[in-house]
Amino acid sequence: MVIKLLQPVQFVILSCLVATVTNLSAQDEKAPISVNAADFPSIQAALDALPETGGIVTLPPGTVEISEPLVISTAETRIEGSGASTHIKNTNTEGEPAIRIQPPNLSEDKKAKLWRIQLGNFRISGNEQSGDGIYAESIQEIYLEGMSIDHHAGHGIALINCYEDPRVSDSILTYNSKAGLFIDGAHDIIVNANQFEENQDAVVCVDAYNLCMNGNNIDDHLGNGIVIENTYGSVISGNMIEECNGTAIVLDRDCYGITISANVITHHIKGGIHLKDANGCTVTGNTFVLTHEFAVKLSGESGRITITGNNFSNTYIGGGKEKRPPEGKTPMHIDIGTGIVLEGSQHVIVSGNNFSGLDAGAVKGSGKCRAIMVTGNTITDINRRSDPPVEAIDLGEAEKSIVEGNLID
Repeated sequence: MVIKLLQPVQFVILSCLVATVTNLSAQDEKAPISVNAADFPSIQAALDALPETGGIVTLPPGTVEISEPLVISTAETRIEGSGASTHIKNTNTEGEPAIRIQPPNLSEDKKAKLWRIQLGNFRISGNEQSGDGIYAESIQEIYLEGMSIDHHAGHGIALINCYEDPRVSDSILTYNSKAGLFIDGAHDIIVNANQFEENQDAVVCVDAYNLCMNGNNIDDHLGNGIVIENTYGSVISGNMIEECNGTAIVLDRDCYGITISANVITHHIKGGIHLKDANGCTVTGNTFVLTHEFAVKLSGESGRITITGNNFSNTYIGGGKEKRPPEGKTPMHIDIGTGIVLEGSQHVIVSGNNFSGLDAGAVKGSGKCRAIMVTGNTITDINRRSDPPVEAIDLGEAEKSIVEGNLID
């Protein structure tokens, strides 16, 4: 491993390679220990000094360049930095991650697990040819908080088969060429109070269940905001999702039992929420504004969906005025509003929503829609770009459907 000290007075290298450690129990030689990385010639040496019982490795301020991954393979371990002033800079150009966390015997035993590894309060940056910022595999109860992870050619964080209770909170993940956070195979997942900006997608969660994603800020993504596949029993609530070149939230590949609630979904080139393959889900209490192609779309594999209590609008601010003009230099600059698209969907409730300032109609159905109920909605100021005008609610040839009690002004 190549270690390059970029600033004076960073990691103090002592002639003695043995750290000063503090046992939690002086009488127990196997007790977890506290290690100061400044007492070692490299961060890896400090990590390797931990016993099997784990402990804490403290990283002082400073920038350190690494050319191969730092490997963490000890359970019951926390790596604690000094905030963003602790900066690990990955110079690897062969697609390797900055930090690799996995059981030491994983290559021999695919069922091997490590428990309770935590990383907190430092920065990891990469380059156009490096891999993920953090790659963790087969870690139970992993906890990542207060991290700054940016500019990687891979994912910011990749959690692979970290099945039991992974948690990512209070971190900022930016400018990563793949997802800010990629989760493959996990349950009881917490993704809370993070900031995601200008990754490809913000969060991708596949083959999982019980995702609890709340209070995150997602902005300016090259692809989509949140992509969830083959996942159930989850909640996405209280997030601000803005300016994706794709769609804010995508549910695909056998999703079910998911609630999407109380999110602000604004300024997306494609759409707000696309239920590609989702059943038994609820979309409620969200605000959709400036979604270009659709606010909510249900494709043919999606059904048994409740869409209620949402607001679909343009940039109207009262007094006959819109905040943004009808035309602009880029799509992101123009005033626009869209509604709900149903593509061959079945057993859908659309009720108690407010549709206003829309380019076309509020609800549009196509294909073999069936058992659609559209009731109790308020619809005003539609057909702003439709020539000729379209119906406010058009379910096409949908069978066994009800459209009644809607107020169209």
